[in-house]
Amino acid sequence: MATPRTSVHFGPTRIGWEFFGAELKRRREDAGLSQDDLGRLVFCSGSYIGQFEAAFRKPQLDHARRFDKIFQTGGLFERMCEELINKAPFAKHFQYAAELQALATEVSEYAPLFVPGLLQTERYARTVFGAAEPFDSPEAIEEKVRNRLERARILQGPTAPRLWTILGEEVLRRPIGDRSVMAEQLRHLVATVRKGRVLVQVLPFSSGAQGLLAGNMTLMAFEDAPDVAYEEGPYYGQLLDEPALVARCQWAFDQARAAALPPKESLELIESVAKGYEADDGDG
Repeated sequence: MATPRTSVHFGPTRIGWEFFGAELKRRREDAGLSQDDLGRLVFCSGSYIGQFEAAFRKPQLDHARRFDKIFQTGGLFERMCEELINKAPFAKHFQYAAELQALATEVSEYAPLFVPGLLQTERYARTVFGAAEPFDSPEAIEEKVRNRLERARILQGPTAPRLWTILGEEVLRRPIGDRSVMAEQLRHLVATVRKGRVLVQVLPFSSGAQGLLAGNMTLMAFEDAPDVAYEEGPYYGQLLDEPALVARCQWAFDQARAAALPPKESLELIESVAKGYEADDGDG
């Protein structure tokens, strides 16, 4: 199997997942099983087993439990999996998707209600987290903000994925924080696009109904692995890797992209709305 194109990961868990993969490979080889053999036993493909062993993909708890049953390891793989999941700096439902974003060659996002995490400014992120978790301590909020800003570093450097983001027009119109926060955030979007490797389109209100209006959707493409999709709501997330379902998600994204304003017009609209926030803030 090809080596992943980048080793970007978050926090101390990379070494742990490498150990998990090495232990899985050792147990499999000791049992005389090929990757395809083990894949059939745990209801996934042999290529997925190879990706688990290379720490490119993280197995889910169900996979870990099946490994324990097959190799009679007394819960070893399950305990390792739970420990590594608990160490990750993101919400549990988002941990796997965050790792995959760092490995992707292309990321396509649809965000109908607010700016997605990779493009958020510090103040905007702090406002979002504060609204979502009103009972969190200031320290907990700040830790989440730091993790989000750290994750955005995957957009920097020569191996950064290409990012194509479609924003619902409501993202621009709904104030998140005060007007200075919104103006700063929109200016950040424009500046990020002008640096290259990032495209932003706005899906205007006039476009009417779209297949992706129900929630956030992210599509990820890789050099040496199948495409995946990730859908997310306020308190849940679901990774989709079944090819037919991923294809449907891609079709819905393409429809939204076709209905959105062209990139140049989208930037002009974002800049215009930013100027409105700046003018209103100055009047206040």
